[in-house]
Amino acid sequence: MRPTIDKLEGLYSRYNHREYVHPDPLEFLYKYSKIEDREIIGLISASLAYGNVKQIIRSVSIALQPLGESPRNFIESISKEQLVEVYANFKHRFTTGKDLAIMLIGMKDAINKHGSLNKCYLNYYSDTDPNIIKGLTGFTQELGKHYDGCAYLLPSPERGSACKRMNLYLRWMVRSDDVDPGGWDGISESKLIYPVDLHIHRLAKAFGFTNRSQANLRTAIEITEAFRDFSPEDPVKYDFSLTRLGIHPKGHYSEILGDNSSD
Repeated sequence: MRPTIDKLEGLYSRYNHREYVHPDPLEFLYKYSKIEDREIIGLISASLAYGNVKQIIRSVSIALQPLGESPRNFIESISKEQLVEVYANFKHRFTTGKDLAIMLIGMKDAINKHGSLNKCYLNYYSDTDPNIIKGLTGFTQELGKHYDGCAYLLPSPERGSACKRMNLYLRWMVRSDDVDPGGWDGISESKLIYPVDLHIHRLAKAFGFTNRSQANLRTAIEITEAFRDFSPEDPVKYDFSLTRLGIHPKGHYSEILGDNSSD
């Protein structure tokens, strides 16, 4: 059942507000007005956004606690050895404290080299690129260069991964509306790719946007191109609103699929 633009816009108008964000790791970004801090918080929050949402919120809270009010200052002032020690007891499902610490070391090195995570990403991205894949590939490879254990925290598109959490991070940092705080320069919203999770994959199949059974990179691109028909300059515009149907107690899939939908 293909949605209409009126249905999608109605959903966006209803749910694309901060009151519907909790529980979502995105909420942690709102505490930081400085982009230099927010980009660090965003990457940690997005990287740990897998598993049960309550567990995600708890783990992100623990991971962010040592960073204090200025994550950028924390990153710049702490040594690599101290980072490993600080997160020695951290655990989020199969992500260990060492995994997280080494990702932070990669972030520290990238910030020292480029000046910010935004500039690190732009080092691998061009306005002529058809999408964010090339930039994301270089970005994740540079940040995860110290340790193979970061391959899950920082998945690379070159392996065919849908990179759901990294695409989620880019959505947060590039778009700017009532929900996505934005702040990154130099990247067009039109180049973003859908963060494809279970809910989006299910809806996209119901819409007829894809018949692919695996939620991999090819599927994410296919879904993005289908949504581009409705919002050419901002294809991931409806992502947050659509995910509320599977998360928020007031939401229901029938709002977009029709009264005969199940679940």
